[in-house]
Amino acid sequence: MSISGQARVTLRPIATPTGECPACQPVRRIAPQSGCGFRMSKGDVLRVVDPQGEQVSDLFACAADNPACSLSSGRTIDYAGKIYFTSGDVLWSNDSRPMFTIVRDDVRCHDFLLTPCSQEMFEILYKHRGHHPSCFENLVRAFEPFGIPAERISTTFNIFMRVVVSADGSVAVRPPLSKPGDAIELRAEMDLICGLTACSAEGSNNGTFKPIDWEIIAAVRPAAT
Repeated sequence: MSISGQARVTLRPIATPTGECPACQPVRRIAPQSGCGFRMSKGDVLRVVDPQGEQVSDLFACAADNPACSLSSGRTIDYAGKIYFTSGDVLWSNDSRPMFTIVRDDVRCHDFLLTPCSQEMFEILYKHRGHHPSCFENLVRAFEPFGIPAERISTTFNIFMRVVVSADGSVAVRPPLSKPGDAIELRAEMDLICGLTACSAEGSNNGTFKPIDWEIIAAVRPAAT
């Protein structure tokens, strides 16, 4: 697979550590090969939409009150006894706490095996030379305003990514099955700090780079008395 040269896209953070959660605001758009960081409150629902089709979005999260508590592929696979997740499934943290519940899933095909694409990945797997935008870089920048270091970022929940596992254990990345307008919704089971990207890897997105739309649907909270 050839790696085409792409201009770096400036990351536009959606929220700051002291800012308001963007719940109830209009749909936001992540530019191709970019990302954003934001807060969620327990009970809020994150809706991620593929507006043009065949575009992956990497999601990672940490507990708002303890960044050492973070999204865990290993715990999730262990507790579910499977590697593919869809409506009704829980995504767990590394300290065995429910972090997200998938409440809607139009595509039913996502990956929780592979780490976010990185500069090193492009160099090692594809012999790329020079800078290449990556989801890891964009997540690092997204989490930086919240004081979460790069070392906290591990395997992401790769929304809309299609990874096929063969009987011999080999894995292959195939074009996503998502069509324009397909969405997934994940309910926060704790207060969270999240990073979300529009994936930068050619092979994951059928050779093109496209945007990702997202919004937060605020939980219904009891009226103050």
